[in-house]
Amino acid sequence: RMTLLNRFFLKQKNAMEGGKPTLPLVYQAVQALYHDPDPAGKERASVWLGELQRSMYAWEISDQLLQLKQDVESCYFAAQTMKMKIQTSFYELPPETHTALRDSLLSHIQNLKDLSPIIVTQLALAIADLALQMASWKGCVQTLIEKYSNDVSSMPFLIEILTVLPEEVHSRSLRIGANRRTEIIEDLAYYSTTVVTLLVTCAEKSGHDEKMLIKVFRCLGSWFNLGVLDNNFMANNQLLMILFQVLQRDETSTNLHEAASDCVCSALYAIENVAVHMPLAMQLFQGVLSLETAYHMAVAREDLDKVLNYCRIFTELCETFLEMTVRTPGLGMGDLRILELLLICAGHPQYEVVEISFNFWYRLGEHLYKTNDPALHRVFKPYIQRLLHSLARHCQLDPDHEGVPEDTDDFGEFRMRVSDLVKDVIFLVGSMECFSQLYSTLKEGNPPWEVTEAVLFIMASIAKSIDPENNPTLTEVLEQIVLLPETVHLAVRYTSIELVGEMSEVIDRNPCMLDPVLNFLMKGLREKPLASVAAKAIHSICSVCRDHMAQHFQGDLSHCDWFISGTALVLARLPLEKIAECLNDLCAVQVMALRKLLAQDSSSGKSSDPTVWLDRLAVIFRHTNPIVENGQTHPCQKVIQEIWPVLSETLNAHQNDNRIVERCCRCLRFAVRCVGKGSASLLQPLVTQMVSVYQVYPHSCFLYLGSILVDEYGMEEGCRQGLLDMLQALCMPTFQLLEQPNGLRNHPDTVDDLFRLVTRFVQRSPFTLVNSSIIVHIIQCAIASTTLDHRDANCSVMKFIRDLIHTGVTNDHEDDFEVRKRLIGQVMEQHGQQLVTQLINTCCFCLPPYTLPDVAEVLWEIMVFDRPTFCRWLETALKGLPKETAGGALTVTHKQLTDFHKQVTSAEECKQVCWAIREFTRLYR
Repeated sequence: RMTLLNRFFLKQKNAMEGGKPTLPLVYQAVQALYHDPDPAGKERASVWLGELQRSMYAWEISDQLLQLKQDVESCYFAAQTMKMKIQTSFYELPPETHTALRDSLLSHIQNLKDLSPIIVTQLALAIADLALQMASWKGCVQTLIEKYSNDVSSMPFLIEILTVLPEEVHSRSLRIGANRRTEIIEDLAYYSTTVVTLLVTCAEKSGHDEKMLIKVFRCLGSWFNLGVLDNNFMANNQLLMILFQVLQRDETSTNLHEAASDCVCSALYAIENVAVHMPLAMQLFQGVLSLETAYHMAVAREDLDKVLNYCRIFTELCETFLEMTVRTPGLGMGDLRILELLLICAGHPQYEVVEISFNFWYRLGEHLYKTNDPALHRVFKPYIQRLLHSLARHCQLDPDHEGVPEDTDDFGEFRMRVSDLVKDVIFLVGSMECFSQLYSTLKEGNPPWEVTEAVLFIMASIAKSIDPENNPTLTEVLEQIVLLPETVHLAVRYTSIELVGEMSEVIDRNPCMLDPVLNFLMKGLREKPLASVAAKAIHSICSVCRDHMAQHFQGDLSHCDWFISGTALVLARLPLEKIAECLNDLCAVQVMALRKLLAQDSSSGKSSDPTVWLDRLAVIFRHTNPIVENGQTHPCQKVIQEIWPVLSETLNAHQNDNRIVERCCRCLRFAVRCVGKGSASLLQPLVTQMVSVYQVYPHSCFLYLGSILVDEYGMEEGCRQGLLDMLQALCMPTFQLLEQPNGLRNHPDTVDDLFRLVTRFVQRSPFTLVNSSIIVHIIQCAIASTTLDHRDANCSVMKFIRDLIHTGVTNDHEDDFEVRKRLIGQVMEQHGQQLVTQLINTCCFCLPPYTLPDVAEVLWEIMVFDRPTFCRWLETALKGLPKETAGGALTVTHKQLTDFHKQVTSAEECKQVCWAIREFTRLYR
């Protein structure tokens, strides 16, 4: 049986290549997308329709589909396409078509208003995005209200447009620029009272029409969020009274309650600068305080949705008035009743309720910590004590819970957030005081296991913040924990082990506790559910108590795979002659296992997974860092040379598996770092194998491993040419990969690792790199890669360019500085204009704001290298920028261009360049 889509593809195999696809064919593709029972058919339809949406034909076809109004699916596709085209491809339309497009969209939304709310929303977004970009459409709000406000049937879509219009002002999809955005916000502020008056009329006329009231509240919230409503006008507005009446009424439906809650939260967020919005702030403050009774009613009715809404409102109130609460606690709008509201919510049995308020408690703790006023801390201490009491109760597992606490489910993540919050606010109560109080609750009576476990969990959160010096309570806690019988609930044992791991500094100061603690942990290690947490605790103790642990190395520790990292940490404290022997024993288990797997694979023809053993070797080398004096042979050198053959064989056997190759490279990376220059004998065979495998399987981890080798050996005269040969051999397949269509975007890890590698060359042997033939190709690749919107990759590219230019700026008293400076000068003469133009364009059109400091550093280095030439390059780059948006709005004035040029070229430090770029790029975003 042929599917819908197969029939479609037989009719029009290459529709986009052969000209505009016909409407019936597009309609068939939409039907296939929604109704084809074959998933592959749906996928092919999706790909084809995606190509259509990116084509110029999409404008006309979506318009025609909306006119036909055949069904919901085709109209939704058309409305969504129209919205997407206006957002991302508005420049495709000539200005003379803008008015016709506007009239067409308004006609469509009126004709389709009853077909589906989701289609109305898509068309409303399209109209809003058009209005924001179409500079010739003046006073769009007034136009729309005059056109539709007298028609009751048009009110729903009118309010929908008025809702999304302010939301889209700051949309990342629209790059309308700061000048146009300022113009729009001023325009919307001018008409805001007209909008609110319309909303009041709608609310009063809505009667029992709940859907209309929801739309009104959503629209009002949207205008609050934009921050353009006049606070005096709103403070006395009927709509505010209606809003709180809805929230106070017990019979309010869930959907309406949520819309009203969202609106109040938006209003509170909008008045965060309370002093400027005092009349509205007072009304909102009193309105929210009046909701306490309604909250209790929702709790009594077990209406969790409403409870969560009230808690959101109370939290937003506290966030808004935080400054006043800290500055004048108990006075005016520093009224501490708002904290009582949050603590009432913290008393709710569902942990999701208290979790809403966490961000406020973080911020309160941060403010009080910075204020550092003991008198002020005393005011808030009782509130934090009550909060901690509630948190301990919320952390309790169910009495019928079996096994250890889960840390990956929702409740486990909640407990982790509790732990973080406790660490942030404990200073207000006092770590030791809180720890002692918690411990005393365990000593008194015989609490249920779930209470004990929760108390131990909170104790573990604060244990590290207590001074361990001469602290008898901490010692007593340790003594009691290690005596816990194995019959107690598994979760209690699990959390007790976590607590012991957090108390490693106490153990270090009380070495007499080491034996009983290790015995306690070893019991846990032998039980599968407890093994992981016990290993982590032992690792922590090994890290802190390394000198005390050395005597235990020959015992059970050296043979237990669960905490090899801890063993390796202790290993480094042994005498040098012992390290090689013990390291050999420790590695032998892993190497033997790898050899066994290779033999099995060879005989069976199958491929086993060696990652467990590779990871353990990596951990051993990572944590074995003995102190080796000059002239002494590194104790790990011989061991690493002996295990190289099995690592090499493993790498070869799995060279097509990126995951296993990454583990091999990670293992080799830590081995090289461990021994340093003592691993020189590995250099030649390792590089040969890396290059050989990379030609066939270009795993980016080889580039990363190459950067480690350059870091270790790049300053060794005898290694430089070999490392350069390695770089050139690795670069050729890398460039081929990145020059493919979308190669940079599809392989950001390769970009990241490539530029880490060449940056290491710049740092360790700049002359070797700059004097090579490969440098031109690397710079061209770097310039192309500056557009890549990937945090790590972009950072590595910018760092390479910056460091490269810097080698021609800083005289480091090396013999080759003048030659380097001349070579960098030649590079800049050849590529400088292209680089500066590219950087300015990527800042304006490609890169997110967080990358701008990195770009600023590159521009600063170019300017320091040759300021007069940089001034010309920057001027040329700025002249090439567009001066108007696609909708005819002014993007940048001549004065703004000259001001930016002056700010950058007269800057005396890099941060001034960064500030100037940040402000300037807003004109294009």
